[in-house]
Amino acid sequence: MKKIAFIFTHVPHGASGGREGLDAVLATSALTEEIGLFFLSDGVFQLLSGQQPDQILMRNYIATFGVLALYDIEQCFICTDSMLERGINPDVALVIDAIRLNQQQMYERLSGYDVVLTF
Repeated sequence: MKKIAFIFTHVPHGASGGREGLDAVLATSALTEEIGLFFLSDGVFQLLSGQQPDQILMRNYIATFGVLALYDIEQCFICTDSMLERGINPDVALVIDAIRLNQQQMYERLSGYDVVLTF
């Protein structure tokens, strides 16, 4: 069974990449259990709690990340270097329980995946 990594690199609002990536993750979960989610660069904003997308007339899909456990998707990683570069405290509350890794550790984890998709 192939291991599939999904990398989120864009902010959650103002573009559809995050929602499309999440839809792809949920659809792929029916085909394999070997799924990893990686949040790098601006993608770290996807997991911040307390967002209010309705204030900018955007649809709130961030809460949907909470259903990942129902799909047995537990390998979720967030880059602490990316968080620090964006002024986010690495200890901030997230919408899911993501493993916090530095950039080097993220790339080491990614190297174990057969397929990598970026959103």
